[in-house]
Amino acid sequence: MIHDAFELIGAPLGQRTPGARLYTCEHASNRVPRPFRPRPSDRRLLGMHWGYDIGAANVTRALVRADAGAWGVLSRFSRLLIDPNRDPADPTAILRTCDDGAPTFNRSVSPADRVARFHAPFHAALAEAVRPSPRILVSIHSFTPVFRGARRFVEAGVLFDTHDALAHGLVGALRAEGFATEANEPYSGKDGLIYSAARHGRAAGIPYLEIELRQDLIASARLARRVAGRVGRALAAAGL
Repeated sequence: MIHDAFELIGAPLGQRTPGARLYTCEHASNRVPRPFRPRPSDRRLLGMHWGYDIGAANVTRALVRADAGAWGVLSRFSRLLIDPNRDPADPTAILRTCDDGAPTFNRSVSPADRVARFHAPFHAALAEAVRPSPRILVSIHSFTPVFRGARRFVEAGVLFDTHDALAHGLVGALRAEGFATEANEPYSGKDGLIYSAARHGRAAGIPYLEIELRQDLIASARLARRVAGRVGRALAAAGL
């Protein structure tokens, strides 16, 4: 199912298996639909991490395809319009400026309109997607190889706020798959940076984790599929 704000993939609603995995990808797309008119400077930002999580959608799709009974929810709008992995009241939910420029379509913004068109429908779909109850919600994201001039040597991170034991088990399983993996890197779930997974995991009473993958490892569809296979094996090895 495809909506202006989200796409549902995997098992249809009536065929979802309780106890299967639910995957989400909050930054799957850099799409900016009408009436917004991105200028060349905007398109540059949209092609970067500011616009979306490069490779994350391909990993998510591959994970769902390989995981019998699983389903997924992917965004269909750029995080520059509004970030679905932030509370709408968070001042960083809609960026007026960033390190590499200022989106022209954010110069005059109605936050309520952005929430109504993009943020709220995405989260309504995700609230519906946690029924029937999956055994875990796994949110897939990616991060840049270089941040403000510093090279990041971590290849995968497991972000969490309360599910420490599950997260550390997955860290070990990802390491066994050959990833240089750390817990709560390059960002920390304990700093509130897993808003979407935490919101819906808590509401449904199910475990939730966010996996961050370095973008150079998943920059093409072929690389993303290969990494997704390793991540899928790690999830199974960790009992998740």
